[in-house]
Amino acid sequence: MKNLEQLTSDVCELAYSTGKFLRKERETFSMSRVELKGQNNFVSYVDKNAEKQIVTALRKLLPEAGFIAEEGTAASSNERYRWVVDPLDGTTNFIHGLAPYAVSIALMDSDEVILGVVHEAVAGECFYAWKGSKAFLNGREIHVSEAATVEESLIATGFPYCNFEKIQRYMSSLAYFMQCSHGVRRLGSAATDLAYVACGRFEAFYEYALQPWDVAAGSLIVQQAGGKVSDFSGGNTYIFGQELVSANANIYDEFMEIVKSTFE
Repeated sequence: MKNLEQLTSDVCELAYSTGKFLRKERETFSMSRVELKGQNNFVSYVDKNAEKQIVTALRKLLPEAGFIAEEGTAASSNERYRWVVDPLDGTTNFIHGLAPYAVSIALMDSDEVILGVVHEAVAGECFYAWKGSKAFLNGREIHVSEAATVEESLIATGFPYCNFEKIQRYMSSLAYFMQCSHGVRRLGSAATDLAYVACGRFEAFYEYALQPWDVAAGSLIVQQAGGKVSDFSGGNTYIFGQELVSANANIYDEFMEIVKSTFE
């Protein structure tokens, strides 16, 4: 496998070109070309075409790697190296002409994420990191915020759109953070939420009913930016376990306890 830093640079270029494609398609996009995959779970020809372009390019960059891709245009044929791809994270935002929406690409070596790129297409911002590196935004090093308490933090979250089994516990957590922090924001793109934790715009992010392609890239970027990531129990199943907590290192323990207590 080629050098991780160079591979990350190549993936950033791919993410930029995909973001350009998304913005161009948005100019003439029609709701008539939206399909429903499940309750409130949308997909369009833009998602599918973007993923095909990404998969084709990634196969050239690393022919030995398999895929975990949201729209199913490619499957994993490799138990070690796997690309985890979301060609359009924030599809609902996209189809309504609303920012943000992002391209998210990660590379896993067995169960470890070793490369992560999140390109927020509307702002043209590319967040990235690789194993052992710092975290970067458009070439500039980034770091999680220094906020010391939840009370002085801005919290990001995502609303469930089909899995409402934990809705009452989730609403309890929202009620707490609304009253005991600087506020709560819901952007509609988990990959972007994680990137914003990494660069200090948010102090923390949590959500359940997530998929690997939503969080793989962003979770690495947060950690390389000095933050912490876990599942709701404090464990490390956040890639495939469908729930994730991320925060700066100063507030992580406090934030984690609040999430745990409200979701018990």
